Amino acid sequence: MKENLRFAWIASWFALVGQLVFFIGVSIFTGDWRYVMWSFMVSMIAGVPSMINTWKAQKKTSSNKL
Repeated sequence: MKENLRFAWIASWFALVGQLVFFIGVSIFTGDWRYVMWSFMVSMIAGVPSMINTWKAQKKTSSNKL
């Protein structure tokens, strides 16, 4: 079965960066900067393990091609 790593990378980057950028916009609009603080913590908790797992899966599939 072929894994779709492109979608995994997009989802990982969105969890890490996209969510934070969105909440920075919300914070600018509302003036309440607590949104950025909470979204930063959540994006790190969701994004970093997602990036690590995607990187491991890509490394595993590239080693299987050899």
